[in-house]
Amino acid sequence: MAVGDESDPQHRDAGDEETARRLRAHFHSALEETIDESTAASHDQALCAVQRLLAERGIRAHRHTTISLGLYGDHLYPPSRPNRPDSRSWMNLHPPELAVTGPQGGRDVTVTVGSRSGCYLVSIRNGPDLQTVGREHPEKVVDLILAARRS
Repeated sequence: MAVGDESDPQHRDAGDEETARRLRAHFHSALEETIDESTAASHDQALCAVQRLLAERGIRAHRHTTISLGLYGDHLYPPSRPNRPDSRSWMNLHPPELAVTGPQGGRDVTVTVGSRSGCYLVSIRNGPDLQTVGREHPEKVVDLILAARRS
């Protein structure tokens, strides 16, 4: 089920709908943003640090990477031109994210890394606006997640 899917009756109260709207806006902009392979690897490494700390505390989290692939054929040139391939492709990498699931299996927290700032961006369902944490402090991200789970 997609983040903020209004068809899920569990996620229909006003707070959940506002959080879902905020998450959709954040991830829509994140999906429009593309990054290079070295940035994707760096972001993934930062998210691995948080995931490892969460696992030590028994909290489930999953890293997701979105890759957009496209293929298109070029039929304007006859096959007699061996230097010209018959098809072309493109690939875009999008910023990875860490999804922390709650006891019922729904996404409670989403963590990404800001492409410009390099900070952790933490979005807590039914929580305050997007929170930033310095990249050198993955344990503070875990503290935010633990605090959100207790409330």
